[in-house]
This record gives sequence, C-alpha cells and structure tokens, in this order.
Amino acid sequence: MRIPRIFTPHPMAINANLQLDDEAANHVGRVLRMQPDQALQLFNGDGNNYAATITEVTKKQVIVRITDVQANPVESPLQIHLGQAISRGDRMDFAIQKAVELGVTEITPLFTERCGVKLDGERLTKRNEQWQKIAISACEQCGRSVIPTVHPAMPLEKWLAQNTNSLQLTLDPRASATIKTLTASQHIRLVIGPEGGFTDTEVAATSQAGFTGIQLGPRVLRTETAALSAISALQLQFGDLA
Repeated sequence: MRIPRIFTPHPMAINANLQLDDEAANHVGRVLRMQPDQALQLFNGDGNNYAATITEVTKKQVIVRITDVQANPVESPLQIHLGQAISRGDRMDFAIQKAVELGVTEITPLFTERCGVKLDGERLTKRNEQWQKIAISACEQCGRSVIPTVHPAMPLEKWLAQNTNSLQLTLDPRASATIKTLTASQHIRLVIGPEGGFTDTEVAATSQAGFTGIQLGPRVLRTETAALSAISALQLQFGDLA
C-alpha cells in the first residue's frame, strides 16, 4: 500500500512531535481514516521527505512523530517558469496541476487581451490562493518535495518586462523554429497564450521582449494542451523525461 504524502508548512526534525494543521488532520483522520502507528510521508517544501508515524488521532487533531529524513531527488534539472494566460472554468486549474507534475518551478497567471476572465480584488486573491493549493496538491500526488511558486496574476506586458537571463519561448504556429532547433538551456521562460491566441500586438511584444517563437507541429492546440505539450517536449529535450 502506498504511504500517503502530506504537506505541512512547519519545520521538522527527527524525533520531534508535530501536530498537523486542520486541513491535513482532516484528510488523514476523516478521509483516510488512519490510526496510530500507521506511517505517513511529510514534506514542507525544503526538498526533503520526512518519514513519520502517527501517535495520536482524535476528532480535532492528529499528532505524528518524525522518524527519518531523506533528500528527495525527483526535481528536474530544467528550471521552467511558465507564464500561462488565464483560461475559463477549470482549465486553468488543470494546466497548473499538470504543469507541476511535469516539473515546472514557477507559474505566473497572465491577463491578456483575449483571456476572457475578469478577476480583481478579493476574487483575484482567493483565486491565487486556490492555484497555490492546487500546486501543493499536485506535489503530494507526484512525489515532489519542492513546491513551485504560483506568483500573483499580472498583465502580460508586466511579465514580459521582467529581467531574466533565461531562454525565452512563446508558442507560435507560424514560427519556423522548433524545440529540436534550440540551443540547450537549463533556465527557460515559456509563455502560453489564451483561448483564441495572442493578438498581433501581443505577439510583437513577446518578440520585442526577446522571446523566440517556436511551433510544436501542424495542429493548433488548446491553451492547456499547448502548455503541457511544450513542457513535456522541453523536459524530453533538455530535462529528465526519458
């Protein structure tokens, strides 16, 4: 039986006792119905896996004891910062979840002319918090112990203006370059347009910001498919996908 992996934001040390936060305790105690002496694997984002044994389960709390710590070697050598145009419904959630599983290190949701999603104020704050939780859940599922940062959503032009030494890429079905023609780089910024694609003005802005247009093939992909296909191809070419 697979040992459940649980995120906790707290520092951990061998032989220390730890009370899980309410959300984690609810999942362990009420959803998984785990009992004392059963094993958990914990992580807090520092790159390690912490073996733990449950010592106490009540209606309100779960106490565990840390028994071991091991460095987790699953992180990709490829550092990808995904700039993803915000899409409607659960497509954005899906794109973030799968991008984390594929090894991205940072994600910035982007407002573009055709994104079709209006968020501001408290609604935007809550959505950003939700996206970060999705990233954490994806790490629990896929075995990562370093949590990608989901940055606050921002306009495309603000993201393009950020200083970087990374290889910068944008998907463009009219481009002649492909991932196979690129020079190897371990640091990549990848920007993906919305449903309906970037406007001509936005395409020009990515070019002026130093982004290279690449195409993945003859078919036009949906925004969430494009992101995951590009990340997979980059990991295969430069990263750790076999």
